[in-house]
Amino acid sequence: MSTQIQVKSPKTMAFILMLGAFLGLFGETALNMALSNIMEQFSVTAATAQWLTTGYLLVLAILVPVSALLMKWFTTRQLVIGGLIISLFGAILAALNFNFTILMLGRVVQAIGTGLLLPVMLSVMLLIFPIQKRGVVMGLMGLVITLAPALGPTLSGVIISTLSWPYIFWFSAIAYVLLILVAVAKIANVSEISKPKIDLSSILLSTIGFGGLIFALSTMAEVAITSPKVWAPLLVGIIALILFGIRQNNMAQPMVNLRVFKYPMFTLGTLTMFLGILIILSTGILLPMYLKGALLLSAAMAGLILLPGNAVNFVLSPIVGALFDKVGARRFTIVGFILVLIGNIVFVATISSETPAWQVVVAFMILFFGLTLVMMPAQTNAMNQLPRELYADGSAAMNTLNQVAGAAGTAIAITVFTSGQSSYVTDFPNASQPEILAAGIKYAFYFTTGISVVGLIGSFFVKKPSEVTEKTPAVVKSTEPVRQ
Repeated sequence: MSTQIQVKSPKTMAFILMLGAFLGLFGETALNMALSNIMEQFSVTAATAQWLTTGYLLVLAILVPVSALLMKWFTTRQLVIGGLIISLFGAILAALNFNFTILMLGRVVQAIGTGLLLPVMLSVMLLIFPIQKRGVVMGLMGLVITLAPALGPTLSGVIISTLSWPYIFWFSAIAYVLLILVAVAKIANVSEISKPKIDLSSILLSTIGFGGLIFALSTMAEVAITSPKVWAPLLVGIIALILFGIRQNNMAQPMVNLRVFKYPMFTLGTLTMFLGILIILSTGILLPMYLKGALLLSAAMAGLILLPGNAVNFVLSPIVGALFDKVGARRFTIVGFILVLIGNIVFVATISSETPAWQVVVAFMILFFGLTLVMMPAQTNAMNQLPRELYADGSAAMNTLNQVAGAAGTAIAITVFTSGQSSYVTDFPNASQPEILAAGIKYAFYFTTGISVVGLIGSFFVKKPSEVTEKTPAVVKSTEPVRQ
């Protein structure tokens, strides 16, 4: 039985959803190039300014699990148009930036809008296109998920150098206005409204769990893990997430149906996406710091150096999507993680305060060549194993962990970077600031190299969902889908 739902303008709907998600994901890293400018303008420390990125990811991680519930209470039109309007309001607040508090508030509001759009995009795209076109569609979605945060530093670098950093948000606001006008005319309702009971305990546990976890990871960049400021929210977050999981499994209509993780290829695909996002967001904050602080390049030049890697992703994503059914997820992810590992090794081997720019370009291109081969096949293979009634739950679970990965990647990368700098200063007390910064960046790439090895090992266990279903029918039978 086909899961496709007929709508008048599926391609236009796809464009609206993907561009809306692109703008939101672009916002995750768009300010990375501008943090030094913002620190100077508002007289805040690096740790405080970093919350403009981490806070954005924190809100997404808290809101996305709730989205599975929202998709059962509100229509597709209400969620998409509402998400775009909220994002527009947040972009305008951030662009006005009367003070740091208003800028932070604008980031939070924009993250709320993005948190509504991301899960809706994945769920709707699986419903409005036939399964034979799913590879191409998911290829384009993979392009959005990987290109947007990676392109953030590139585009913002050019904007900062030619205009000023608030124009990052003014341009986003204009795009949101145009999208809202098109969405009002073209977005159709495809979700099934069942209005399940709202469980406030689940929402509270989810918020405390993901909020505590990300807050602790982000704070590790400033203080030691032995500090109560780190371990207390970490412990509370872990306990809350355990209680959240127990409660979901004991509910007739859970907020997020965690039974999606009984499908082995969905679990492995989600883990693969998690590792990929971890690497993307880590490099998204490390490389701008390195290019500007160690190689002493302008924001525009730093952005242009990252452009070829983004171009590789842009060109390859649709091709990977078109070839997905022929090549399969296993081959793509194995080759992809081998390239990701090579890219990270090149960074570790070459990073210094005197590295030629072309070496950074080549390493970044190799890295994103591999990530392009990994992300879409992993996501498509994961979602393909789920029945239609679990799309919303699978989408919410996957997107939640993606945001956790983004926040964790940013926080851990900065923590390892800081540790690497301290270690280098101890060994070389007379080193220059660019040398110290480069040493910290190089140290952080050991972390992403380790993540690449884990991803490569996992890729050898990837199979087609049909093969898993045939071999492990008990897993499928044990799942009790909840009506959307």
